[in-house]
Amino acid sequence: MDKIVALCKRRGFIFPSSEIYGGLGSTYDYGHYGVLLKTNVKNEWWRAMVQERDDIVALDSAILQHPRVWEASGHLAGFTDPMVDCRTCKARFRADHIGELQCPQKPSKHPGEGPDCDLTEARDFNLMFETTVGPVKDSGSIAYLRPETAQGIFINFKNVLQFSRKKPPFGIAQVGKSFRNEITPGNFVFRTREFEQMEMEFFVPPAEADTWYRYWIDQRERWYTQLGIRPDHLKIRPHDDDELSHYSSGTSDVEYLFPIGWSELEGIANRGNFDLTRHAEFSGEKLEYFDQGTGERYVPHVIEPAAGADRATLAFLVDAYDEEEVGGELRTLLRLHPRLAPVKVAVLPLVKKDGQPELASEVHSALRGRMHTEYDEGGSVGKRYRRQDEIGTPWCVTIDHRSIEDRTVTLRDRDTLAQDRVAIDELPDLIAARLAADWTSPKIG
Repeated sequence: MDKIVALCKRRGFIFPSSEIYGGLGSTYDYGHYGVLLKTNVKNEWWRAMVQERDDIVALDSAILQHPRVWEASGHLAGFTDPMVDCRTCKARFRADHIGELQCPQKPSKHPGEGPDCDLTEARDFNLMFETTVGPVKDSGSIAYLRPETAQGIFINFKNVLQFSRKKPPFGIAQVGKSFRNEITPGNFVFRTREFEQMEMEFFVPPAEADTWYRYWIDQRERWYTQLGIRPDHLKIRPHDDDELSHYSSGTSDVEYLFPIGWSELEGIANRGNFDLTRHAEFSGEKLEYFDQGTGERYVPHVIEPAAGADRATLAFLVDAYDEEEVGGELRTLLRLHPRLAPVKVAVLPLVKKDGQPELASEVHSALRGRMHTEYDEGGSVGKRYRRQDEIGTPWCVTIDHRSIEDRTVTLRDRDTLAQDRVAIDELPDLIAARLAADWTSPKIG
C-alpha cells in the first residue's frame, strides 16, 4: 500500500486534503489523473447500469434530506458503531476493530494491551454528520449529511414510476457523495469519512427476489473482471446469519485481495420490502406498484448492489500496479484497462526542433477530440515514457525525423513495449479500435 500511496502523491492521483495546514484525518483530494481515473470508473458503472440496459434509470438525489427520512430508514436509532476511548492518550477506537488496530503509543500492541492503556467501556456512537438548515440553530433546524445514497432512491420511487413508464423488475441508479463519521478510518482511501457511492436499487416482484439477487451477484463480479481485475483476487463472501441486517434475507460481498487483506469492494443485498414499507408508514404516501394487467397491487422487493467509487478506484490502482526490469532499470507502471486509463495516448516529439513539435501538435489535435490525449515535450523521450507508464497511459506516439518526411509515427504499447510504425492519417481509427477491443491484464496467467 505504501508504494500505491507514494505513486498517487508523486503523479498527482490523490493527496492528503488540507495538507498545507497539516491535513485532516482520512480526507483526501483527487488530483488531475485521480479525477480522470475515478471519472472513468464511474462512467463504466453508468455504462453497465444504464447505457447497456433498458430496465434501469438514473437519479441524482439531494445530499440534505428531510430528517424524517433517517427516522424511517432506522439510521437515527440504529446507525451506530461501538466506540471506546483511551483515557491515557485520548484516542478513540472502534471496539469491534481493536484486534486490528495499533496502540498510538506502542504500535507493536493493540489498544488496551499497552502498559499505560486505560480504555473506557464501549458505547454506541452514531455515524451520521449532523448539521443545521437555516440561519437559526435550534432543534427544528437539525439535518444530516446523508450516510448513503440509497434512501434518496427509495423516497423518489413514486416519482420515477410516474415519469419513466417502467414496471418491476426495474432499477434506479445513482452516484453521489455520502458521509460517515467513522471512528477509525484509514488504509488510504479504503475507509474515509467523505466518499462516493455507486448504488442501484432494483425493484422486483416479491416472488422473483432471490432469482434477481443471484443474478446481480454474478453481474457485479463480472463487471470487475471485465475491467481487468484478476479473478483470483476477487471472491464472493455470503454474510453469515449474525451479520445480516434485520430486513435482509441475503447479503453477499464482492471482496478484493487488497494489500491489507481480503476486504469488501461491493455489497449486494436482498433488502425485501423494508425500505418502501417504512417510508410509506412515515410519509403517509403509498409506495407500491399496481399491475394493470393482473390487477395485483404489491410493494416491490429490492435488490441492492452498492459499490464505492473510491474503493473501486483503489482496487483498480492496486491490481494494475506493476514493476519490471527493462534494460537494467526498474520500470514502474499501471497496467490499467485502456478504458479506465486517465490518458489514452501521449504524443511526444523526439526533439523540440526541426518541425517536430508542430507536427506533434497536429497529431495531438487530431486525437484529442476522440479520446483523452496528452502532449509532452519535456525531458528525454525515455523519461517521458516512464512518466506515462506510471500514470497508466496505454499508448505513446513518438514523432521523429522520419515523421517529417513520410508522415508516419512510432506507436508504443505500454504493456508489451512493442513499437509499430503507423501512418498519421490512420492513427485515430487505429487507437479507437484498440480502445474498443477486449482487453486482458498481462498480470493474468
